[in-house]
Amino acid sequence: MKNITDSFLSLGYWASAGSFGFNTDILATNPINLSVVLGVLIFFGKGVLSDLLDNRKQRILKTIRNSEELREGAIQQLEKARARLRKVEKEANQFRVNGYSEIEREKLKLINSIDTTLEQLENYKNETIHLEEQRAINQVRQRVFQQALQGALGTLNSCLNTELHLRTISANIAMFGAMKEIK
Repeated sequence: MKNITDSFLSLGYWASAGSFGFNTDILATNPINLSVVLGVLIFFGKGVLSDLLDNRKQRILKTIRNSEELREGAIQQLEKARARLRKVEKEANQFRVNGYSEIEREKLKLINSIDTTLEQLENYKNETIHLEEQRAINQVRQRVFQQALQGALGTLNSCLNTELHLRTISANIAMFGAMKEIK
């Protein structure tokens, strides 16, 4: 190995190799150092960086897949909810229509019932009026009859004397006796 280093030294490639020192020329040393550092970083860091990027890519893809699955699930749930909403709306409309028709039926029943009740009340009223008329007519008849009877009795009492009165009584008794014999 000494032979190789001696040959490099003898050829003059590394003329200052015998002594170690710092090169203060920044412009000459920085690009060399940077290229060496970058080369080492690229050579050794390429795998690590590639693994990091692959892991990141896999996580992003997994997140996207999960998001897509969640989105599909959400869309399915939304469609189910919309279907349920349509079903509930149909049922609500049906209940509303049935309710309105039931209300109409009840209203007609009530109207018919009220009409029947009004007819009955009208009949009762007419019967009551008729009965009151009959009672009033009967009262008038009774009064007229009583007045006529009192008038007739007054006339008879004023016209009859005792003898005529006795003859009328005898005639009536004879008439009753004749009727008894006929029976």
